[in-house]
Amino acid sequence: MTATENVHEHEINKFGSQAERWWDRNGEFKTLHDINPLRIHYIQKFISLQNQRIVDVGCGGGILTEGLAKKGADMLGIDLSEELIDIADLHGLESGVKASYKKISAEALADAESACFDHVVCMEMLEHVPEPGSVIAACAKMVKPGGYVFFSTLNRKPKAYLLAIVAAEHILKMLPAGTHDYKTFIKPSELSQSARNAGLELQGMIGIQYNPLTKNFSLNDDIDINYIAAFKRPE
Repeated sequence: MTATENVHEHEINKFGSQAERWWDRNGEFKTLHDINPLRIHYIQKFISLQNQRIVDVGCGGGILTEGLAKKGADMLGIDLSEELIDIADLHGLESGVKASYKKISAEALADAESACFDHVVCMEMLEHVPEPGSVIAACAKMVKPGGYVFFSTLNRKPKAYLLAIVAAEHILKMLPAGTHDYKTFIKPSELSQSARNAGLELQGMIGIQYNPLTKNFSLNDDIDINYIAAFKRPE
């Protein structure tokens, strides 16, 4: 891995070391499994997935990649963790869900395949890199004119700190302690500005909320904690 890549080495190591447990639906990554249908539902409000070439940037072990592939998308998942790419490949063999995976950065793929993807998804990844604006620009470069780019991340508000870190990581144990660093959270205004700088136009934004009583997630208008944003590259 070169020093010029937009990556925190400790983040790659952290998630890579947990690769074996990525597909345990009741393990540390249960939250990712639980919110996956909501993400896909929101994406489908904007685009058809059938036969669309889509790249999942920061795919991890492939939870969203496989979910979109099941809906008919031609999926490529990219990540900089060799362990996670291996797990994603292995799970694809076990599940029979067809998707491709590659160890490459968003910036490198954008240089190699500019305007080559119908749509781009990048979920829960921006808060884990040194320069999120660089990833946003790369995603904008990868997508074809008229295509959509979807991001999800955490809002840098005290409410998000209390619920996404204090509650989720330390009280409810929904996520491994240390999963998130509050200072890396991204306000919707910051995400929107970076996207505009990259030539993308905001099409919609929605929040993801957790109910600790029912232990269910839902989509709503509250973007104070976790949110998904849909952008479009103009024709």
